[in-house]
Amino acid sequence: MSQDEQTPGPGLSELRERLAQFAVDREWGPYHTPKNLVSALSVEASELLEIFQWLTPEQAANIMADPKDAFRVRDEVADVLAYLLQLCTVLGIDPLTALAAKIERNEERFPLP
Repeated sequence: MSQDEQTPGPGLSELRERLAQFAVDREWGPYHTPKNLVSALSVEASELLEIFQWLTPEQAANIMADPKDAFRVRDEVADVLAYLLQLCTVLGIDPLTALAAKIERNEERFPLP
């Protein structure tokens, strides 16, 4: 088990509140439009992709073994999640409810053989 899997972190609600307060404190509200947040999310997802771009499947599977690479991956994952959570806040989406509904649709769409 990785350190990330062993250590319980803050809850989703707490993170959403911290992100919202962070933006309020810096007066970033006018810039946090859905379009801008989706654009930023796409950029951050691309930065995560860039880390893996030229790796073999074996290298990609073992990327967390190198502390420098592990830091980079965690940092980009955090950026992707931060923008996704901010988008959900702006649009009034509960991401866990949305994910649960999507899983249910996929279970119906792709039944067990």
